[in-house]
Amino acid sequence: MSRIIVIGAGFAGLVSAITCKKNNPSNEVIILEKLNVPGKKILVTGNGRCNYYNSKQEKKFYHTNNIDFIDNIDKEVNKSLEFYNNLGIIPTIKDGYYYPYSKEASTIRNALLEECDRLKIKIETDYKVFKIYKDNDFIINDSLTCDRLIIATGSLSYYKDIDFSGYEIAKGFGHNLVKLVPSLVQLVCSGNYFKKWAGIRSDANLSLYIENELIKEERGEVMLTDYGLSGICIFNLSGDASRALSDNLKVRININFLPFLNQNIYKFLEERDMSIKSSLSRILNSKLVDIIIQKSNLNSNSSFKELSDEEKDNLVDNLLSFKVEVIDTKGFANSQVTSGGIDTKEVDRNTMESKLVKGLFFAGEILDVDAICGGYNIAFATLSGIKAGIGAAND
Repeated sequence: MSRIIVIGAGFAGLVSAITCKKNNPSNEVIILEKLNVPGKKILVTGNGRCNYYNSKQEKKFYHTNNIDFIDNIDKEVNKSLEFYNNLGIIPTIKDGYYYPYSKEASTIRNALLEECDRLKIKIETDYKVFKIYKDNDFIINDSLTCDRLIIATGSLSYYKDIDFSGYEIAKGFGHNLVKLVPSLVQLVCSGNYFKKWAGIRSDANLSLYIENELIKEERGEVMLTDYGLSGICIFNLSGDASRALSDNLKVRININFLPFLNQNIYKFLEERDMSIKSSLSRILNSKLVDIIIQKSNLNSNSSFKELSDEEKDNLVDNLLSFKVEVIDTKGFANSQVTSGGIDTKEVDRNTMESKLVKGLFFAGEILDVDAICGGYNIAFATLSGIKAGIGAAND
C-alpha cells in the first residue's frame, strides 16, 4: 500500500484524489486543504452556477507557452465530461455551455465531496503547508510523509493572500515558472469619461491591439465601468492584454458600438432627418451618445448631412472604432484565472508527473495553461486531475 497526498481541494485536487483512489483502491489518499472548507472556490465559479464544460472544443481556446503540452486537448478533454457524468451530474446545456441541471455550483462541489467520502479519502482542512522536501519519501511540515505527492493548489487568482503556495513548492524542487499575470479579469483604461459611462452595457465588436498590431477580436456584451471595461468578451481578451502590459507594451481596445451597420452606417445616418444626438440615441445609450459626440468635437444639434466629410469620418470612426488605451488590470484578486505557472516543458503531458522529481505530480491551474471563459479552465483542471490521479496511482 502507498500513501498519496494531494495538496489543494479544488477541482483538480478533488478529481485527482478520486481518480487515484479508484485506480488503486489499496492506496491511502489524503487531501490537505488550507481553507476551513474544501471546494470553496468551486462555489463561486460561473457566478455560482458552475459552467464546467463546453462542447465547442478547439485548441485555440487554450493558452500556454508550450503548445505541444495541449496538442490533443480538444480530443482528450471529453474525459472531463465523462468524469462528471459518472458522478451522476445531469447537465443543462445552452450554446454548448454545460451547467449542472440545478444551476448550483454546490451540486458539483457536494458530488465531489460525497465521492471522496464514499472512497474513504481523508480531507484535512485548515492545514497550511510551510515546508516540503524529499528524502526517499516526501516529507511535509517535518511530520507527514507520503510516497507520491500531487500539487493542485490553484493559482494567485481569487485568494487575497498567498503564503507558501504551490509555486514555492515547485520552485523548491527545481521547477521554473512562466511569468504569472491575471487573466479573465477587468481592464483598467485611460480616459476622463469613465464616470459618465459607468453602468452602460452595449453589444459590440471588440478588437485588441498590442503595439498597434491587431491580436484578437471578440463579439459580445461589453460592460462600461468607472475604471474602464468589463464583461465576458473583455475577459477573453484580458490574458493577451495582461501579458503585454507585464512586458510594458502598448495595449488598446477598439470598440465597434454598431457592428450591425459597419459600412452601411453613412447611408443609415444620411437618411435620418434629425440631429445626430436624436438619431444615435435611438440605437445607443444616451450617455454613451453624449460621450461619442463630445469626443468627435461635434455640435449635438447638427444633422449628419450638415457635417463636413472630415467630421463625418471622425464620428463614424468613434462609433465603429472607439479607441480606449488599456493601462492595467484589476489584479489577481479580481481575476478568475492566472496566466502562467509551472513550465509545462518540465511536466509529462500524459501523467502530469514532474520530469525533474519522480513521484511529484501537478494538476490544474498551477500549470502554465489557461483558457477563455466558457468552462474551459474547469475542463482542463479536471482533465489534468484525471491524468495526475492515474499517474500517481500507477507510479
